[in-house]
Amino acid sequence: MIKRIAVFLMILSLSACTAQQIQSTLDTLGGGQGLTTSEIASGLKQALELGIGEGAQRLSQKDGYFKSAYKILLPPEARKVTDKLKNVPGFTEVEDIVLEKINRGAEDAAKKAKPIFVDAIKQMTFSDALDILMGEDNAATQYLNRTTNDKLYQEFNPVIIESLDKFNARDYWADAVNAYNKIPFVEKANPDLDDYVTREALNGLFSMVEKKEKQIRTDISSRTTDLLKKVFAKQDNK
Repeated sequence: MIKRIAVFLMILSLSACTAQQIQSTLDTLGGGQGLTTSEIASGLKQALELGIGEGAQRLSQKDGYFKSAYKILLPPEARKVTDKLKNVPGFTEVEDIVLEKINRGAEDAAKKAKPIFVDAIKQMTFSDALDILMGEDNAATQYLNRTTNDKLYQEFNPVIIESLDKFNARDYWADAVNAYNKIPFVEKANPDLDDYVTREALNGLFSMVEKKEKQIRTDISSRTTDLLKKVFAKQDNK
């Protein structure tokens, strides 16, 4: 136990260590077997790629968003629109219809999510690898979210828009909002749902990745490659 605490304290100060000192610490953790920063980074990237692949695959199936814990709901301001339109001919079921359309759009977009995420993962540097490995159960996912979310948004937003248009979601919602805006004395609503749906779809994907990361960290049987077994065995002893 004392030895592990000492090693952990060394890891906390790795930013001030030389490459040789870092490798020495890793050798101590690995019981002399050795574990390079390159292996750590590769193992973390592999875990994230598995999470993304599994998450995108599940969410891209029919009802992957719509009938799951990741269902995209309407924002509060949109509910004001749907509540008012329930008595307007042609829009009595507007909430149910638009909910299905935006979730179908997110499911369709999820099919194209993996390469966008994987490209972002490749940008992970070695300098953060140790902190992530020895961090919380969702440390790698949070790192990915924190460092790539804006870039992912810029790349994923056009994909969401294309998918929403495939299901006529944006035109339908614009028609509903325009009908709402004609009601006397209401505060005018914004018909743009693109930003909201994009962010909610990304949140769902990050949640799936986080779930997979935690599984790999805590369930040895989930480490399906030699690299995952080698890398995550080290965080078992933290």
